[in-house]
Amino acid sequence: MKYGLIGEHLSHSFSKEIHEKLADYTYDLCPLTKEEFPVFMKQHDFKAINVTIPYKIDCMAYLDEIDEKAQAIGSVNTIVNRDGRLYGYNTDYDGFAYMLKRHDVPIQGQKVLMIGDGGAAKAITKVLKDFHAKEILKVRRSKSANTISYDEVYQQHMDADIIINTSPSGMYPHDDDCPLDLTAFKDLKYVVDIIYNPLRTSLCVQANNQNVPSIGGLEMLIAQAKVAVEHFLSTSIEDHAIHEIYRDMMKEMTSIVLIGMPSSGKSSIGRQLAEDLHKEFYDVDTQIEQIAQKSIKDIFQDEGEAYFRDLETKVILQLSQKKQAVIATGGGSILRKQNVNALKRNGMLCYIRRDIDKLLVDDARPLSKSKAAIQEMLDIRAPLYEAAADICIENNNDLDTVIEMIKQMFDAYCQKL
Repeated sequence: MKYGLIGEHLSHSFSKEIHEKLADYTYDLCPLTKEEFPVFMKQHDFKAINVTIPYKIDCMAYLDEIDEKAQAIGSVNTIVNRDGRLYGYNTDYDGFAYMLKRHDVPIQGQKVLMIGDGGAAKAITKVLKDFHAKEILKVRRSKSANTISYDEVYQQHMDADIIINTSPSGMYPHDDDCPLDLTAFKDLKYVVDIIYNPLRTSLCVQANNQNVPSIGGLEMLIAQAKVAVEHFLSTSIEDHAIHEIYRDMMKEMTSIVLIGMPSSGKSSIGRQLAEDLHKEFYDVDTQIEQIAQKSIKDIFQDEGEAYFRDLETKVILQLSQKKQAVIATGGGSILRKQNVNALKRNGMLCYIRRDIDKLLVDDARPLSKSKAAIQEMLDIRAPLYEAAADICIENNNDLDTVIEMIKQMFDAYCQKL
């Protein structure tokens, strides 16, 4: 291996794609067990590598020289082999500092709660000190000399201004996990999560639901990779490359989730949209019927609506982990907040509105048996669709026009990320 990443679990890393966009080399993912790690480091048969969990601190024992900043941090995530001597750097610092500056996250004079105390937390702590945070409190499940417990957070520190997650809580495949309940944090100004898979963690979704701005970790990952490449190749790369790659990756990976009333056209739009954008198409109701081995009408008739809604949530939680997808949801998917929150983690929610006279009466759909029933359902659900949606579009025109409008709005949405 010439260039690559070492760590324990790397199968879901985005680093290969990012490095190969930034530089003209092959970047390999090299998972190492704790037994393999020391052998690899002693052999140091590489030109340059990045290091991730759990070896950012352990790798320092094998280095000949460590950059002053990395030494102060006490953690290394970038190693360059120069004529057999290993030089260590910390680009997590640069990546996190870039992200704070780009989004104008107010750190100076603020009280910061930082969840986790691993290698990345060490770099982030130095950034926060250099940005003049008033107070930095590290939070772990088990209290130590340098950390506080979650109980202490809820008892004494609900006045925090900034919350930063550096722990694995909420990382794929445990997307539903959330390290803190943000409900009672009344002074919260910003939430930052360095996790990048899912694109928005449950913590970030919760923050956005409370109108608190948040940032996920993909931009930090790209920014630190840019600086790593500069060390790898002794070169310089303009910062605008970070945003270009970030925008392109978000556009590529973000799923489009179609919400709206039954017969509003979600499935027809979704199939064509997926084909045009080279994304996979999934229909929630079809997935439910495949699991139950019966039609939606028969599920309602034989098992009842509660059983159907439970199946619907199960399917949505599975589909919400997919990227590069177009997902057509059932009309009632937004009735459970859990469903909406899950879909927002990797998706842009698009509300397909349609005039009520164009919505079909359907005896096969238990809740759409008459125009009066459809109107009653729309009165209840329309505010929920509006609240959940990132974009809204009218489906009263021809299919091609509607799809082109969604594409344009999706482009604009990704440009703003």
